[in-house]
Amino acid sequence: MSALTTYLKENRDRHLEELKTLLRLPSVSTDPQRKPDVRRAAEWVRDRLQAAGCTTIEIRETKGHPIVYAEWLGAPGRPTVLVYGHYDVQPVDPLELWETPPFEPTIRDGRLYARGASDDKGQFLIHIDALEAHLKTSGDCPVNLKFVIEGEEEIGSPNLEPFLVEERARLAADVVVISDTAMFAKGLPTICYGLRGLAYMEITVEGTDRDLHSGTFGGSVVNPAMALAKLLAALKDDRGRVTIPKFYERVRKLSRTERREFEALPHSDKKWAEAIGAPELFGEHGYSTLERLWARPTVEINGLWGGFTGEGAKTVIAAKAHAKVSMRLVPDQRPAEIGRLFTKYLKKMAPPSVRISVRELHGGDPWVAPIDHPALRAAARALERTWGRRPVFVREGGSIPVVATFERLLRVPTILMGIGLNEDNLHAPNEKLDLDQHFSGIEAATA
Repeated sequence: MSALTTYLKENRDRHLEELKTLLRLPSVSTDPQRKPDVRRAAEWVRDRLQAAGCTTIEIRETKGHPIVYAEWLGAPGRPTVLVYGHYDVQPVDPLELWETPPFEPTIRDGRLYARGASDDKGQFLIHIDALEAHLKTSGDCPVNLKFVIEGEEEIGSPNLEPFLVEERARLAADVVVISDTAMFAKGLPTICYGLRGLAYMEITVEGTDRDLHSGTFGGSVVNPAMALAKLLAALKDDRGRVTIPKFYERVRKLSRTERREFEALPHSDKKWAEAIGAPELFGEHGYSTLERLWARPTVEINGLWGGFTGEGAKTVIAAKAHAKVSMRLVPDQRPAEIGRLFTKYLKKMAPPSVRISVRELHGGDPWVAPIDHPALRAAARALERTWGRRPVFVREGGSIPVVATFERLLRVPTILMGIGLNEDNLHAPNEKLDLDQHFSGIEAATA
């Protein structure tokens, strides 16, 4: 047994207690009343980085919550790894659905339950524990390390990019490593090398200058809600394909190797449908479920409202109807361009009897990493050494905008080597972290 393995084993209980201490801090970045708690979490992370052996540690103030920066640069001539994570967490509502209090970490059946356990406190800590293990056993580390741990990821990281721009030279690295994703299955080491981007839009359709009685006026004017429903229904055809002209023009095709990798994964459409309570699955014709989720773009309605929605009846033709629509994008689509195509298409289809306006609310670029990069291959070897099997390469259907930001500003690849699981209830009651995954994650980060 190596000195590193022995050290990690001997300090396992302490590392767990340290994680619990951090989880007890209710660092909900969206809640102004929790601002002192968010600050306390930043200070805890600062102190933990110092205890691990970082030689430069500071809390950087922003217009919102602070960013913790730290570095250990005792390996001149060796590669530099920049580790990113976030110490802020989601709100806990609905509180009544938690089986145990969200900020009182509780272990049940080998899982640690608490808000932030998997997203992202338990995940970024594996890299701090790994640095500590190297320095405490040999006084050295195979790579230089820099840490950027922020407190606003759950609100869109509004102050991270200005920090990255200001400190671009200081943050120079060979690779960025982020553990804020999930493995495909427990015990199946996974590297995520691609993310979908996002174009998020809000639509308003207006008819008359006020709400109308549906008896007195019904049949004489276009109903904005019906007009909007038709517009939305026309965004996809019966084969699940988006109908917006030029929508697929820049979509990068999957390689044969990627399709084979996806096909080899232990996925079952039947089990997937059962897990989410769907009578059956549906998506773009000609692609598997995983291909649809990870490598094909889509349009989805996220919200739809207008008129009377209260208890009982109110016979009204609403003057306005609204919808929120997200478009998940893939390389090489761009949010601004897709937003323009979306707006142009809707305005062209809208009947002249209504007025339509489209507003872009949020956007993020898709991202894909070169799977043959030396740093990614090193991560794959580390995962295989820990779990005893070759890691699988997957993409993720969601978006992590900071990944594209790092690549754009620092011009280095990012490795997503999360150790969470899809069943961890992120953003939901009873968030949890599998402790086998967590301790193996520390070993992998050390390797």
